[in-house]
Amino acid sequence: MSKVVTSYGELPENIFIIPMRGCPVFPGLFTTIEVSEPSDMKVVKNTEPGNGFGLLLLKNEEAPSRALTADDFYTIGTFVKVRNRITTLYGTQSLYLETVCRFRTLDMVCQGGIVSARVEYIEEEKLSALEEKALFEIMRKEISMRPDASGLMNNIKFNAGSISNAIRLADYLASTIVDKEDQQSFLEDLSAKSRMYRVIEVLKEDLDLQKLQHEIQGKITSRFDKRQREYYLREELKTVKEELNKLKRPDNIKELSSEDLSLEDEQELTGDSYLDSLSKKIKKCALEPKIHDKVMEDFRRMADMDTGNPEYSVLRTYLETVVNLPWNNYSKEKYSIENARKILERDHYGIKDVKERILEFLAVRKLKGDTKGSIICLIGPPGTGKTSVGISIAKALNKKYYRFSVGGMRDEAEIKGHRRTYIGAMPGQIIKGLQVTGTKNPVFVIDEIDKMTSSYQGDPASALLEVLDPEQNTSFRDHYLDLPFDASSILFIVTANTADTIPRPLLDRMECIELNGYTSEEKLHIGRKYLVPKSREKHGLTAEHVHYPSSSLKKIAEEYAREAGVRNFEKAIDKINRKVAMEIVMNDIEAKKGEEKIKLPVEIDSKALVKYLGQPVFREDEIIRAEKPGMAVGLAWTSMGGDVLAIEAQHIPGKGELKLTGQLGDVMKESATIAFSYIKSICEKYSIPLSWFEKNSVHLHVPEGATPKDGPSAGITMATAMFSLLSGKVIKRDLAMTGELSLMGKVMPIGGLKEKVLAAKRNKVKTIIIPKFNQRDLDKLDDNVKKGVTFLTASDMEEVLAYAFTGLEVKDKNEKN
Repeated sequence: MSKVVTSYGELPENIFIIPMRGCPVFPGLFTTIEVSEPSDMKVVKNTEPGNGFGLLLLKNEEAPSRALTADDFYTIGTFVKVRNRITTLYGTQSLYLETVCRFRTLDMVCQGGIVSARVEYIEEEKLSALEEKALFEIMRKEISMRPDASGLMNNIKFNAGSISNAIRLADYLASTIVDKEDQQSFLEDLSAKSRMYRVIEVLKEDLDLQKLQHEIQGKITSRFDKRQREYYLREELKTVKEELNKLKRPDNIKELSSEDLSLEDEQELTGDSYLDSLSKKIKKCALEPKIHDKVMEDFRRMADMDTGNPEYSVLRTYLETVVNLPWNNYSKEKYSIENARKILERDHYGIKDVKERILEFLAVRKLKGDTKGSIICLIGPPGTGKTSVGISIAKALNKKYYRFSVGGMRDEAEIKGHRRTYIGAMPGQIIKGLQVTGTKNPVFVIDEIDKMTSSYQGDPASALLEVLDPEQNTSFRDHYLDLPFDASSILFIVTANTADTIPRPLLDRMECIELNGYTSEEKLHIGRKYLVPKSREKHGLTAEHVHYPSSSLKKIAEEYAREAGVRNFEKAIDKINRKVAMEIVMNDIEAKKGEEKIKLPVEIDSKALVKYLGQPVFREDEIIRAEKPGMAVGLAWTSMGGDVLAIEAQHIPGKGELKLTGQLGDVMKESATIAFSYIKSICEKYSIPLSWFEKNSVHLHVPEGATPKDGPSAGITMATAMFSLLSGKVIKRDLAMTGELSLMGKVMPIGGLKEKVLAAKRNKVKTIIIPKFNQRDLDKLDDNVKKGVTFLTASDMEEVLAYAFTGLEVKDKNEKN
């Protein structure tokens, strides 16, 4: 590394730069700084011993570290050398620095947050010994005349007394008594004499200001005796504010509403003390007598405290939280059913039953005239629009809404706040949401309520019981607030993927509305009406740039995003639009070179889908089918929507045992055992000798062994797979089934029928066997869901076998054996 010779020794010509934010560092002193940015810590680590680096002030201290350019820096900085460094408990570096001299940047390179520069070092101008001594004594005299008003001033005096060089003393005083925003101009003043004159001027102005403050204090003190000391402190602040307001009070102050001002703004503009402004805010809240007395007790305690008391800031934050709550502020609701219908139709396609339930709910609210007991739980797979439905309800009612997620939450303080005895205590999400919305009757959208956990810090699900219970939330008491607040006017809308993991007491307090998955036809309409326009706008495209035929959208839904919701569907469209945008930009560049431009709009056909999305994720040959004896296709329900399971049975040498694999849960293992016992009991009816079991065992496997599976609804499917193995017959093509099996062969009802039917349609299933009891659920399904599928209902296992296999007949139940 090349070096240059200066009066300060040999110094590197090219140095790394650490950006300074707020104020610069002056040369000739020893100082400490702390670096936390990874790029800055890398500079410190890579700097060779004895070389050092530069400290350069940023013009905008908010500028992001990784996007800095040469224009973001001032040109004059300070070269430093590290004398010691310590790694703190938080992983940052605390550096003890020797500040050497000023430098000016000549060239600068900024890359990935690392800044380096070629610099020239600035030599200090020489003063005559007499002139330097005179200026030195004047500065020492001015600093000694300042009263010992604080420990900070005593420290400045002590340090100044240990400096024997006039130039270094001027730089030290510039770094301590000059306002932060003026310090860079002192650093850039390359005339030592000029800097000393300016420092002396600042010292004199500061001394004059202190004299004026003493005069003001004297005038006030003459009006009051010692018994009125508390009032004197407030009056002192008021008098100072009056003097300042003469200079900066705006002419239109009367036009400002106090409701639009913070406590500090109102205090500054009116000349009132902070306590006066806070007292007025408390009165405007119109609190109930008991609550008002409790708040005023805390207010009087704070008023009696010194502002340096640690509890003063705690009480101040607490009282500001109290006055910022909407104790009596209600937003006006709109009960127009037609308007609500328009908003729901505009924002969501399909889900007619869900929309009707919501409109019925709003109609009841209109007739009832109050909002108490209003808790809706939207349950459905990911990507089905639960959160957006909740937000649409808020829009339909013309209400403000506040959304927060409780997924993974394990601390009840997140709901009910921390007690004020803890450092950094704050209110919970309920009170925080009321502060944000500024109204007592907002809409709260609480996401992922089925994913809460509990720990030694408490159970947030239990804390939500009080919030969501209409009998208790009229006097909800947040731990931080410690005051009863009526939260019964809040409309709570919670979302979940499944009701199974929601605690039962919590589920009982909510009205559940299910949002099931979408069919391919529904996805086609959603894509065309919502997702494609939204994605085009997000990527700077229009219909003139890219066109999606209906066939391509359907192909994306069936072959690239086969799911219950539309989240992956939207991601696939986004991916295509990103690549199209890239092609258009690159084509414009190539067109300037004389190459032919691509034709617009880009047509997204089958070839384009393979080009932009790759080969289909779900192919026709990957559809699950039972093609050999011992296989059966079942339908399952998960929190992600419906799914199709292939159940496989194989015989192995043994003595009639049943082996189970595929990470099955206890309930599913019991279902397999019941199916095995039942099939053994009916073997002779179908000419299968029981002696088969003396030499063979059955191994039953459910593929995707890494995925846990449980539930009783695969009972008839496992029995069918075993019967297929024993009889050597293959079940009918494109057939699937679902149903619980009893030990006596009865087919028991199941849940999640719509999700299972949608999963079957995605798997090209043409015929579905369901329990006879679920006929009522089948009648509720929309025609577009049932379209293209034949449904067979069965009340016992023998009917299932007759439907599943060719050539089997159901025996007359009244026939004697």
